[in-house]
Amino acid sequence: MPAGLIDALRQYRPQLLCLRHVIGCGVGFKEQRGQTTGVRSLIVFVERKQPATALSLADRVPRELGGVPTDVIAVGRLRLLASRTARVRPAPPGVSIGHYRVTAGTFGAVVYDEDTGRPLILSNNHVLANITDGRDGRAQLGDPVYQPGTYDAGAADDTIGHLLRFAPVYRAHRLPAGEETDSAGPGLNRVDAALAEPISPDVISPYVMGLGEIRGTAAPQVGARVWKSGRTSGVTEGRIRAVAATLNVSMGEAGTSLFEDQIVTSPMAEPGDSGSVGLTEDRRIVGLLFAGSPLATLFNTVENVSRVLRVRFTPA
Repeated sequence: MPAGLIDALRQYRPQLLCLRHVIGCGVGFKEQRGQTTGVRSLIVFVERKQPATALSLADRVPRELGGVPTDVIAVGRLRLLASRTARVRPAPPGVSIGHYRVTAGTFGAVVYDEDTGRPLILSNNHVLANITDGRDGRAQLGDPVYQPGTYDAGAADDTIGHLLRFAPVYRAHRLPAGEETDSAGPGLNRVDAALAEPISPDVISPYVMGLGEIRGTAAPQVGARVWKSGRTSGVTEGRIRAVAATLNVSMGEAGTSLFEDQIVTSPMAEPGDSGSVGLTEDRRIVGLLFAGSPLATLFNTVENVSRVLRVRFTPA
């Protein structure tokens, strides 16, 4: 970049960094609709763009400074990028986690108890509760949950929380003859979901690794794009291919389970990504990832997860 542009950056940097919403500045090419224009500019970085009308006159970035054009680029909330399989405190959604008898899955989201408002850790039953139906002795309330999971060298010293509640996972691969029901019961599942209570609120962070702040929930729409942040494959994108699906899912040595009212997306996950949440482009949760194959990925709907576990996805 020309020396004059660097000089302009040095001259105006103090002024720019004093603006309330600005998190950084540099030099580069002005962008338009995500494409570079080749116009050398002072680049001003913000977490997210806001309309000028939402900012005071004093906080608006000038269109030019000293004859040099400016450009505002959103870069999200910047923080250190820790390994997804390492111990992280505070731990963000998207990292390795698991019941002490489970290999590892993904910390999906920080959710909030419907009654008390307490922040809780959301993932799958098969990640936090060892695929229990509540009667088989595979897990008990209060069991330790490690971050990272045992497959990633997690141990008792890495306990981040304890199993608080779960939706039982029932084993069956078909409905009883002639049965049509609007409520899941033995033999029929709607969610593979569980909650852990953190040992303290300070050990978890609500910001999903690589994706940022969750802004609410949304109903799944066929054809819509969805993103997830998982322990194994990181941030990936898919597209919703079907909703209201009923499918048989292999639960490994625990047998086969039948799930109804599921979301089916294009393939976007690998083993260890279970427990990730599916987010829309505006960071609203549509579902909880729990199963898949090289050809498809499955999510529980956010509506069913919140109803069964009695949680909200944003603070009150």
